[in-house]
Amino acid sequence: MTETLAFGTVDTVLGRLLVAETETGVAALHFRDTPANRARTAKAAGLPVVDAPDRLAPVLSALRDFFAGDLKSFETPIDWRLTSDLQRQVLTTLYETVPYGEVITYGGLGDRSGTEVHAQVIGQVMGSNPIPLIVPCHRVVASNGLGGYSGGTGVEVKRWLLTLEGAIPATLDWDITRAP
Repeated sequence: MTETLAFGTVDTVLGRLLVAETETGVAALHFRDTPANRARTAKAAGLPVVDAPDRLAPVLSALRDFFAGDLKSFETPIDWRLTSDLQRQVLTTLYETVPYGEVITYGGLGDRSGTEVHAQVIGQVMGSNPIPLIVPCHRVVASNGLGGYSGGTGVEVKRWLLTLEGAIPATLDWDITRAP
């Protein structure tokens, strides 16, 4: 059987997310549904694109539940094909060991993953995570603050996600129902 890639979208407070899934699992998630993101993902995966709404229904439903505050843990199968061995080791450790509402430092994730790479390298792995939100790179923080975030509109999205999860307190003027 030939493997395929299917795309689906879900509207969230952060905008319309684009999800790419193979028969194995979710391979990519983008904060914007654009033709360029679709083309780049299809080219990187090297798979024919098909229409498969039934395949995508569970992950799109899970994302809706996450943004509603009703989902604390994604049980979504992951297809790691768009990652290197180092990325896979670090991101798998993150996916499996840093739960909703918790954070870990870049250096701490480097230690926990067994890669023994410097915190800056872990930051680069987080910045190139092809499956943000589901593989929660927003939960990785600097030892002296939030650190960076390349998803959505940047660090304010990271702050919003960590507030949603209760990992950091909301500020007095914070409205969790509005996107950053």
